[in-house]
Amino acid sequence: MIAIIDYGMGNLRSVQKALETVGGRAKIVSTKSGLSIAEKIILPGVGAFGDAMKELRRLKLVEPIKEAIREGKTFLGLCLGLQLLFETSAESPGVKGLGILKGRVKRFEFRNQKLKVPHMGWNNIKLQITNYKLQTNPKSKILTNVPDGSYMYFVHSYYAEPKDKSVILATTDYGINFASGIWKDNIYAFQFHPEKSQKIGLQILKNFVSPQPD
Repeated sequence: MIAIIDYGMGNLRSVQKALETVGGRAKIVSTKSGLSIAEKIILPGVGAFGDAMKELRRLKLVEPIKEAIREGKTFLGLCLGLQLLFETSAESPGVKGLGILKGRVKRFEFRNQKLKVPHMGWNNIKLQITNYKLQTNPKSKILTNVPDGSYMYFVHSYYAEPKDKSVILATTDYGINFASGIWKDNIYAFQFHPEKSQKIGLQILKNFVSPQPD
């Protein structure tokens, strides 16, 4: 079973329906016990970093999320769910994130370019691992059959800046090259919305649902 964490931020039903479309069995949960019985976990989210962390703490889900990741459960963060993995965000100064990954979240700042904030709509991703690695490393299979340059749907004003650049799975150009995909061990996260990214987005969710060898 896949647990979709409900902390009051994001269209959880759209994620659940997308998972069901690709053969997944997903349940929306908001308790430690809900996470403990899940085989895989998704942390979605739309909204402010500080508000999200406040709700996760109120629901006493911060430590259970960390514990599940330490246990090796496959984890997927979506949009705000990617940003929450990091230590801090410019959106909410003084608020600590989950701190599972080292780094910070920054706001898009454009002075001389005609680029709007938020970054909203379709944009492509540049894969940061080779096709050979995709074929031979089962841990990277979440991008199997996802071509380099695929277009995904984005809605965000902030982006993550990991300290360890080796965790960057994909990048996207919007005035700067930012990390639009993250991968470390059993942790995956994407800044875009796969559930809104049509066929290729569903392929990512299908790969997530499929059993992944150790």
